[in-house]
Amino acid sequence: MAHATILPHESRQSNRGFGAPGSLADVESLRVRIVGTGKAGTAVARALRDSGCVDVEPSLRHGDDLTRAAVGVDIVILAVPDAAIAGVAAQMAAVPETVVAHLSGATALDALLPHERRASLHPLVPMSDPVNAAEALKGAWMAAAGDPLIERLAGALNARLVRIDESDRAIHHAAAVVASNHLIALLGQVERISKPLGVPIDAYLDLAAAALESTRRLGPARALPGPVSRGDWQTIRAHINAIAPSERSAYIAMAKQAAVLAGREWPADIT
Repeated sequence: MAHATILPHESRQSNRGFGAPGSLADVESLRVRIVGTGKAGTAVARALRDSGCVDVEPSLRHGDDLTRAAVGVDIVILAVPDAAIAGVAAQMAAVPETVVAHLSGATALDALLPHERRASLHPLVPMSDPVNAAEALKGAWMAAAGDPLIERLAGALNARLVRIDESDRAIHHAAAVVASNHLIALLGQVERISKPLGVPIDAYLDLAAAALESTRRLGPARALPGPVSRGDWQTIRAHINAIAPSERSAYIAMAKQAAVLAGREWPADIT
């Protein structure tokens, strides 16, 4: 397993939009085409246009003729589902000068064959809402791989870049899924557990936001509060008895993770 490389980041703005390391003129010269008009494709296209320093061609969508998608541009971004990347790439005539990139965190660059110049840019941004995602992309963390031209494109968004080794893609993507998808699923459980009480979900979302901010400042181990951190197993048992049976396995699984973080031994009788 290789250590990720965190690339230098210089936050600056110009009258053309967001700047980044290197020459702004280099970024302004890039011509980009996006294949895919779903949530991710729409967000990325909007963010790049908002930057004012990238020439974004009209996006192509499902059903369009993709044969010449790589002609006349510097980078083609495939904003399509992971399972469709190889098939979409294969429909495009290879242009030796053009970089073909995808937005997947998990998919290997070989999926972009036969294109010679291949890259990926995985934004660590939830893409559920394209409008909000477009704003969140500006200055966001992104994982880059492959052809270095993709780093110049990320510069248009003032992105903070890490390079992930190809062999570590699955580990990186697993961590990203836990940080975003699993966190949202956990908040869904909060909503279900609290629903009979009539307490608005915003009360718990504010608590979650404060916990995230504390974690940012202190790190996970020092920021962990609550009964597991204190070894208060009586309270944990009371929680398990109080919540619906359908919620208990998830609660116990996360409480066990809290015990690992706190360095506490999990009681054998709590199952």
